[in-house]
Amino acid sequence: MADIRAFRGFRYDLGHVGALSDVVAPPYDVIDAQLQQKLYASSEHNAIRLELTRDEPADDEHNNKYTRAANTLREWLAANALRQDTARGLYVYEQEYAVEDSTYTRRGFMARVRLEPFGKGKIFPHEQTMSGPKEDRLKLYRATGFNLSPVFGLYPDGESEVFAHLEPFIRSAPPIVAKDHLGVTNRLWVVTDSAAISKVIGAMGPKPVFIADGHHRYETGLKYLEERRAAGEVPDDEAAPNFCLMMLVGMSDPGLLILPTHRLVSGLASGVTAPQLESALAEHFDIVERTGTNAQAAWEHIEMDGAQTTLGFGTVADGQWLVAKLRDLSVMAELAPDHSDEWRGLGVSVLHKLVLDRLVRDKVGGTPMCKYVHLLSEVTDAAAKKECQLACLVPPATMEHVEQIAGHNEKMPPKSTYFYPKLLTGMVFNSLKKD
Repeated sequence: MADIRAFRGFRYDLGHVGALSDVVAPPYDVIDAQLQQKLYASSEHNAIRLELTRDEPADDEHNNKYTRAANTLREWLAANALRQDTARGLYVYEQEYAVEDSTYTRRGFMARVRLEPFGKGKIFPHEQTMSGPKEDRLKLYRATGFNLSPVFGLYPDGESEVFAHLEPFIRSAPPIVAKDHLGVTNRLWVVTDSAAISKVIGAMGPKPVFIADGHHRYETGLKYLEERRAAGEVPDDEAAPNFCLMMLVGMSDPGLLILPTHRLVSGLASGVTAPQLESALAEHFDIVERTGTNAQAAWEHIEMDGAQTTLGFGTVADGQWLVAKLRDLSVMAELAPDHSDEWRGLGVSVLHKLVLDRLVRDKVGGTPMCKYVHLLSEVTDAAAKKECQLACLVPPATMEHVEQIAGHNEKMPPKSTYFYPKLLTGMVFNSLKKD
């Protein structure tokens, strides 16, 4: 069972640092150099100075971005810019956001969740991880002794029974509010009522948790726990390193949105045209619509169709768009024999295993390389600027796919899901050294 706990989080003293909007930051993996600089300029207390500290030319083993983050954190704690809450609580976190003219509100709560190795409990990953980000986060964990940003976890809760125990407390008290650089409104309430916390913990007990985002941070937590145990710094199962900071959202939450991750493909042998692409696809796909220069019409067809095996393609060389539907999914059993039927049926699996790695590679030539974007406007802008040779529109995976595939310890292909918006760093921090 998932073992969750209320905890005494560390939060900004807004009387000391000013507006929360000025001190929060996105997680490290979506921050480029330009945004990093903007966040640095927004406040001397912005969480970017912990989450993704700037490199300096003179950095060495003893003085680097990790040691600077640790020094900054110590200074903020000493100056009471960050204070630890006096009572254990669950931290209700709500995000109101807009995507393509529709507004959504996603709600969950942050808690400490006991770390457990994948495959040995009730916490399931759904995507593969890379060594580089895990090494980076581990160095930061070692230096600071803190979870600076939460892992994003999902749990089945069709009747919303878990969040119902927290609902009265967000109706009766005003939230702390921050608006981020994307215009997302972030709201936080602290619930310290022991009866409500007990009910939430009890309701969560039998439920599995699926990691939506933050796989690298979760695996880093496991490695950090292993190191601290070896150093004799984990006296018992209740010690802080046994847990990680996690945001928990019910899978049926109406504001839970998975955006598609479209592919912008380069590295082909030549500028592929629509007739060339149709010829390459003909063995396995039917062309169900040609929309000319209208990418929006191609995407609307995919959305209306609803099938994972319906894909859209824009050939940049001649500016044409088409929609193709796989005739028979059985070919995927040959291409991905070690995977489940659910995995083989994903749009991203069909695109990579069949279209890019076989048909395009064999019939067009070259080595396809992908850049990933989420909005149709990003696709059309890149195509207009000829920043790719082939644009691929992919239907988003669903929560059912995440639950089915992760539930039997199988990982989805990279960039299968994008849970928007990202959870902010700076709403609450979790110490890995003290309760």
